[in-house]
Amino acid sequence: MSKLIAFAAIQGGYKVVSSVEGAYEQMLKSYNADTKVEFPNTGYYLPIIYSLTGLKVEKLEDLRKPLEFARKLLPPHIKGKHHLPYLGPLLDAGMAAVLCCEIAEALRMVQDPEFYYSYEDPDLENGKKWLGPADDIILRKRGVEFVDGSTSGFAAIVGAASDSATAKRIIEDYQKRDLYIFCAASHQGTSVIDQLIEEDVQIGWNTRIVPFGPDITSAAFALGFANRVAMSFGGVQPGDYKNILLYNKERVLAFVNALGDIGTEWGVAAAGCVNWGFPTIANTDIPEILPTGICTYEHVVANVPEDEIVQRSIEVRGLKVQVAEIDIPCSFGPAYEGERVRGKDLHSQMGGGKTQCTELVKMADMKDIEDGKVEVVGKDVTDIKEGDTLPLGIYVQIAGREFQQDFEPILERQIHHLVNYIQGVMHIGQRDISWVRVSKSAIEKGFTLKDIGVVLHAKMHQDFGKILDKIQVTLYTKKADVDKLTKEARASYKQRDERVENMRDEDVETYYSCTLCQSFAPNHVCTISPERTGLCGAYNWMDCRASYEINPTGPNQPIQKGECLDSRLGQWKGVNEFVYKASRGTVDHYNFYSIVHDPMTTCGCCECIASVLPTCNGVMTVNREYAGETPCGMKFTTLAGVMGGGATTPGFVGHSKFNITQRKFIRGDGPTDKDEGGLLRIVWMPKMLKEEIKERLDERAKELGVPDFYDKIADETVGTTEEEVLPFLKEKGHPAVEFESIVG
Repeated sequence: MSKLIAFAAIQGGYKVVSSVEGAYEQMLKSYNADTKVEFPNTGYYLPIIYSLTGLKVEKLEDLRKPLEFARKLLPPHIKGKHHLPYLGPLLDAGMAAVLCCEIAEALRMVQDPEFYYSYEDPDLENGKKWLGPADDIILRKRGVEFVDGSTSGFAAIVGAASDSATAKRIIEDYQKRDLYIFCAASHQGTSVIDQLIEEDVQIGWNTRIVPFGPDITSAAFALGFANRVAMSFGGVQPGDYKNILLYNKERVLAFVNALGDIGTEWGVAAAGCVNWGFPTIANTDIPEILPTGICTYEHVVANVPEDEIVQRSIEVRGLKVQVAEIDIPCSFGPAYEGERVRGKDLHSQMGGGKTQCTELVKMADMKDIEDGKVEVVGKDVTDIKEGDTLPLGIYVQIAGREFQQDFEPILERQIHHLVNYIQGVMHIGQRDISWVRVSKSAIEKGFTLKDIGVVLHAKMHQDFGKILDKIQVTLYTKKADVDKLTKEARASYKQRDERVENMRDEDVETYYSCTLCQSFAPNHVCTISPERTGLCGAYNWMDCRASYEINPTGPNQPIQKGECLDSRLGQWKGVNEFVYKASRGTVDHYNFYSIVHDPMTTCGCCECIASVLPTCNGVMTVNREYAGETPCGMKFTTLAGVMGGGATTPGFVGHSKFNITQRKFIRGDGPTDKDEGGLLRIVWMPKMLKEEIKERLDERAKELGVPDFYDKIADETVGTTEEEVLPFLKEKGHPAVEFESIVG
C-alpha cells in the first residue's frame, strides 16, 4: 500500500476531527451544555459512538468524551523514511473521522431540527428530500431484511454519476439484485438523488433508495444503521466494538461507490468504512488498496467504468446474489414492492372500488391444466385508453403430487407480493378487494396483463417447486367472467375461514416451531398453534405446516405437544422439551396463554407488544406502526429493545395483531368465570390498531357477551397514562375494572 494513500487519509482525519472540534466549541458558545442531543425516535443515542464505545450521548456536554476519543485515535503524520505498516494507522484515522462525522450530524440537528424529514419517504413537493437517520420503527421494519435473506446488503453511494440516465441505470441494476441503496454527498453541485429525481425515480425506504443527506458526514447514517442492525438483530452489546465490526463484515454485506472527485474528507471516510469490512469502488483515478486483509477482497478499487461498477462492486464485496430473470419487459424484484403509482403516473387500474378485482388460487387435477399456460380472456391494458378501468379476475390453478387444498390460501397470498415486484405496477389488498394500478411507464415498456401470469408461474415454481408441478394462470377482464369467478372465490374464502376459525389447539397433536429469528434473537423460539399465530403475523399454523412440507429442515419444525401441564395457561411437556433444546438450554418452559405467568419469548419482529397496566387491572397493547407514548410509560421502540432479544418477561409479551381476537388470547389472565375471555382484559390500544381489527374485535366481543366492548377500550385520544385511562374505563363500565386483580 502506498505511503501517499496513508498520508492523504491521515491528513484527512486530522482535518475532519479539527473541523468538528471547532464547530463543537462554537456550539457551546450559543447553546447550554445540557442542550438535548439525539437522533429522533431511537433508543440507540448516536449509534456509531454508542455501539463502538458504549458512550451514551444525550446532552451537548456528552460529546466531549467521544471527541477526545476520536482525537486520540489519530496516528502520527507520515513523514519518516522508515517502513511502516500503513493499514493500521489509516484505519484509526478513518474511524476517528467516522465518529466525528456522526458528531457533525448531531450538531446539525441541534442547530436545525427540521433539516431532515424523518419519514419513510421524502416530501419532494415541499423540498424535503433528505431523510436523515432512520428511526427505530424503520430499523425494526427494514433491519430484519439484512438477516433473514430478504436483501443481499446495501450499496452506499456518495457523489453523482456522469449523468442522470447513468445514475438511474446503476440504481436499477442494484435494485434488481435486492440491494438497498444508501445515498449521501454531492459532486460538482449535484447528487445521485438529484439525478434520480430528474429521472422521475421514486426515492425513499419503500423503494430501497434512501436519501440520507447532502454531505459526506451524512454517510455516517449508513454505518449507524448497520451497527444498529448488529445490536438489535445480532444481539451484540454496545461497546463490544470487535463483534460489532465483525458482525457487519460477515452479515451486513455492504460496500461504497464513490462517484466523482474524492477529496481528503471522502478519502478518510472511505478508510473508515474499511473498519466495517466495507470496500470502496470508485469511478475515478484514486490510489488503490488492493491487498486483502480487513475486507473480504480488495479494500479500495479505482477507475471502474460506470457501466461496470455494479458487477465489479458485487465481486469485490464477495456478494452472492441471485437475479430472477423473468421474461417480462419491466424490471422485477423486491425493491419495487413499495413503489407507488400515483395519479399523474397512472395509465389504468383494476379494482379499488372502481371495478371488481378478485384473486383465487385453486387446486386442480394434473390432467386438467397445462403448465405455463397464461391466458388473458377479454381486453388487455394495451386495448384501453389512458385513464380507463377494467374488471379483473386472477385465477391460478395449481396441480402437484404434494399439493394440498390447505396450501391454496398460502400461495394466494403470494400474489400481492409478486405483482408488486413488477416495476411500475402497484397491488393493494387481497382476495376479492384487490386493487391493481398500472403506470404509464410500464405501458411504455410493453407491460401487459399476461406479464402478471408469467410472473406468478415463474416465481411460484421457484419458491414452491417442492409442492407443485403445474401452474396455469387465467386473467379475466370481462365483467361476466369476473363476477362468476368472484362468486366461486367467495364460497372458497368462506370455507377456508370456517376451517381455520374452527380449529382449536386441542384438535391437533402437533404444533410448529419458528426459529427464523434466531439469527438475531438466539434464545427465542416461537411456537405456533392453531389459536396462537406467530408473533410477526406472517405465519399461522397452516403456513408452518406448508413451510415444513416445502422445507423439512427449515425453521418450521413439528413439535409433538405431549402431556398438557396446564390447560388454562397453555403449557405442554413436549413443547417445553423442544423449547429447551432450541433455545440452547436458556428457556425451559413458557405459557402460550398468559402475559403474567412465564409468557412466551419475544423477538424483535413482533407486530405488537402487550403490557400489564396494574392500576387499570388490565392489559394494553401497542403495534409497531404507532410511534407515540403508551400508558406503560414506554413507546413501542423501547419495549422492543427490552423484549426483542428472546426473553421471557412476566408482564410483557409480543404477539400478532390477529392473535388479539383469537379465542385463547391471554386467557390465563382473563376472568375465571369466562374460560376464554382474556380479550376482556384489554383496556388500551392505539386508535389505528383498534380500527384495523374492529370487525373481528366486535365479533369476538359479542361472543363474550360484551357487544359494545370496542367503545370501552381507551386509546391515545383518551390518554397515554394509567391515571388518564382509569376514569374512562370506570365511566364506560369496562369489565376489567370489576375483575379479580390481574397481578394476583
